[in-house]
Amino acid sequence: MIWALLGVLIGIIVGFTIDIPIPIEYTRYTAVVSIGILDALFGAIRAEVTKDHYNAVIFISGLFFNVILAIAITYLGDKLGLDLYLAATVVFTFRIFSNVGIARRSILQNFLKKRKQKKAF
Repeated sequence: MIWALLGVLIGIIVGFTIDIPIPIEYTRYTAVVSIGILDALFGAIRAEVTKDHYNAVIFISGLFFNVILAIAITYLGDKLGLDLYLAATVVFTFRIFSNVGIARRSILQNFLKKRKQKKAF
């Protein structure tokens, strides 16, 4: 899990330091791919924090599936003349907030549990 976070952090740093212009036609694709990647990342963080079984294969497959699905929905929307990328954006954003909320609750519960145990001694 730490390697996934480290990889994303390195990718963000490289992305900010290299100036590669993205054509305006691809901005929707870039947006949904980025949100799909964040969804997979926060899903992995939730799995790690809530003591679910984190599996790198599941993370990588989820990441690629999110990216491919987001691109396919955006492409279909472009061909139909519809803004279907908004549907992918809304769903991925909802899942991100859901995963962050679950992870936050789990971290807070663990913190309160440890604090309660310290007071018991």
